Amino acid sequence: MKLLLTSAGITNASIRDELVGLLGKPIADSTALCIPTAGYAMGGPAGAWRFITGQSSTPMCELGWKSLGVLELTALPSVGEDRWVPWVREADVLLVGGGDALYLGHWMRQSGLADLLPSLDTVWVGLSAGSMVMAPRVGAEFVAWTPPGGTDETLGVVDFAIFPHLDHPDLPENTMAEAEKWAAGMSIPAYGIDDQTAIKVIDGSVEVVTEGHWKLFPAQG
Repeated sequence: MKLLLTSAGITNASIRDELVGLLGKPIADSTALCIPTAGYAMGGPAGAWRFITGQSSTPMCELGWKSLGVLELTALPSVGEDRWVPWVREADVLLVGGGDALYLGHWMRQSGLADLLPSLDTVWVGLSAGSMVMAPRVGAEFVAWTPPGGTDETLGVVDFAIFPHLDHPDLPENTMAEAEKWAAGMSIPAYGIDDQTAIKVIDGSVEVVTEGHWKLFPAQG
């Protein structure tokens, strides 16, 4: 699976060019499924609607896809794998919205999507929590919804953590100093990325794509 882990979606030409490169064809020729699940635990139904309909400042669903469907993870267990797995395999890209990364990770496991990931030749584009969920953990600072296991562990698809929305003007707590404090308690490498930055991961190779600013915090301890 090819990953494009963003803080705020496809916010600039550099990130868009990387997306097209990962797809191997124009956006207008690509089929997409969007996953709004994380938004229900943070932002509620209105936030999920804004993501799906492109009414937010985080460009994902409104990019001009050939087709766009909604993949709601909480519905998948009742639908059955014989129906939803082909939907996922046939999509060129999964657009995974923001919200609560632990809630998203929980439903990725419950639905079976997490188990399917290693066999997919699909592009995963994460937005905030949709990116953080791929890390081994998110850190106590990002725990809002508490999963049944009571930990901050996420999927561990990549071996680093992500602090999104670095220095965002509407998030005064997301300063570089706070990111450094968060990273010091993570025990794994961690990236602080602003909304003009994304992290591309292909076969374990990591590349930062940016028109903004970011910082890599080495593993502590």
